[in-house]
Amino acid sequence: MRILQLTPGTGTFLCGSCLRDNALAQALQSLGHEVILAPLYLPFALEERAAGGEGLPGPSALAASAPVHMGGINMYLQQKLPLLGRLPRFLHDRLDAPKLLRFVARHASMTDTHGLGPMVLSMVRGEEGRQRAELERLVEWARELPQLDAVLLSNVMLAGLARELSSALGCPVYTTLQGEAPFLDALDARHRELCWRALSERARELDGCFAVSRYTADLMSARLGLAPDRVHVIWNGLDAADFGPLPELRDPARPAIGFLARMCRDKGLEALFEAFVRVKQAVPNARLVAAGVVLAEDRPLLDELARRARALGIEGDVELLGPVSREEKLRLLRRVDVFSVPATYGESFGLYLLEAWACGLPVVQPRHGAFPELLEATGAGVLVQPDEPEALATALIGLLQDPVRRERMGALGVAAVRERFTAARMARELLERLVPRERTQEPGAASGRSPGP
Repeated sequence: MRILQLTPGTGTFLCGSCLRDNALAQALQSLGHEVILAPLYLPFALEERAAGGEGLPGPSALAASAPVHMGGINMYLQQKLPLLGRLPRFLHDRLDAPKLLRFVARHASMTDTHGLGPMVLSMVRGEEGRQRAELERLVEWARELPQLDAVLLSNVMLAGLARELSSALGCPVYTTLQGEAPFLDALDARHRELCWRALSERARELDGCFAVSRYTADLMSARLGLAPDRVHVIWNGLDAADFGPLPELRDPARPAIGFLARMCRDKGLEALFEAFVRVKQAVPNARLVAAGVVLAEDRPLLDELARRARALGIEGDVELLGPVSREEKLRLLRRVDVFSVPATYGESFGLYLLEAWACGLPVVQPRHGAFPELLEATGAGVLVQPDEPEALATALIGLLQDPVRRERMGALGVAAVRERFTAARMARELLERLVPRERTQEPGAASGRSPGP
């Protein structure tokens, strides 16, 4: 099959959705299929392999220089003044230059939803929105590709693209469901309601929806009004070839708790710090090692935690590393003993759990979102009451003081990733659901859509 995969880039930092989409594209290629992985809004930020410093093989190496479609600057300007969609091509293309987009991304707030409601709604409305010119350019580019068998959208907020792509290309359009709800629910009340309503209509034009967890499938089926049997669960998978535990890197005299996610309150970093302060009372030699993306809006929290650690006299036991390379990430996961990302919201999956399990780490997670189903599937961790540092601390202490239990859970995690959470399995399950539409007409004919979910 020949598949076009459209994934929003971040410009400057790694995100779980991008890592997952890249792993899927690589796995599909390994199975003999052709994948065109194209960035929307901003360029991809790519992870490097642990050795050699070269980009990951497969589509990510191509995506590093791939042209950005629906570039963020043009999208923003057209939201403010739709007539700018008719800029001369050379000016339009200059605004889509990767270096310029990365510069803007580096100096903008990438996660603040304040004021984004109108633009998100316009995007959901697709050809009826203010960025119609950008959609037309995307369709024009896609029509020049070799005949496609399917288009895969990274998330359902891109459903506004489906109508035009399906009609022009004559192939089915699918979407992944992964983490849209928290973003949409953070919009202002008026636009939140309008966006959900518009998405409910547009999602019915898709040929299928693939949720990364049962939790996400149930949530999005209800929020979008989709028949549950039309939303298929395909758990995320990991290419764990260069993962794996290295017990010799751990220090039994100084047991460590690991955190690897965006370093913000929503991912539970503050709650984990609160729990760690309690852990120190029972395990005086314990350490906390945290790393991950740090955006401008996250810096005040890190400064606050560093000040508190100094005031408590535990600054030597708290490492707030910030962004790390793939090699540094693997080293972190191999030198800690327990792992926790106590997110404060319902996480759609949590790719970091697979990375921790692949390195033989038991996890402690809040009992909400996708975490209960994942821990039930693996037995490789402990669930605690959400937003309760005391309960989190008790579970962490229990594991830190019980090396036999840690080793047993860690072994279960390694086995689960190798057997049930592989990127190859994710790709095979996706392929089973991709049904090429019978081509009864040339691409671009007026009635190119199939019945939605």
